[in-house]
Amino acid sequence: MRKLGIDYGDSRVGLALTDELQITAQGLETVNHNGNDKLVLKRLEEITNQYNIDVFVIGMPINMNGTKTDRVEVTQKFIHKLRCKFPKIKVETIDERLTTVAAHKTMNYLNIDKNKKKQIVDTISAVYILETYMNKQKNKIED
Repeated sequence: MRKLGIDYGDSRVGLALTDELQITAQGLETVNHNGNDKLVLKRLEEITNQYNIDVFVIGMPINMNGTKTDRVEVTQKFIHKLRCKFPKIKVETIDERLTTVAAHKTMNYLNIDKNKKKQIVDTISAVYILETYMNKQKNKIED
């Protein structure tokens, strides 16, 4: 079984996937949906069938001071759609503060062309979301 990290946005959704042993997280793709969640859900169905996903890990957009952003409600509506479409797949949320900042730092460090950044920033953010979840799970086991 694998976990799928999701960085949900207004027009793009970044996706990341664990390996089968759930040791690493790799960027999978960015889905351009321009507000059409049906496109995202269709692609997620294809991915779940291909990779045997048991958990969706979705980033929750929280302000730096810990309060909810306007995007939290939109993200929660998407989570509801996920739970309805995929009732057997567990949905977990992770605080996604600074994941986009970290993604931009990573791209700058790697000298990624500025024209390509827009297409991969969400995928890299999804990797950070998934890695945060994996680290929390690992820490639970160690406690």
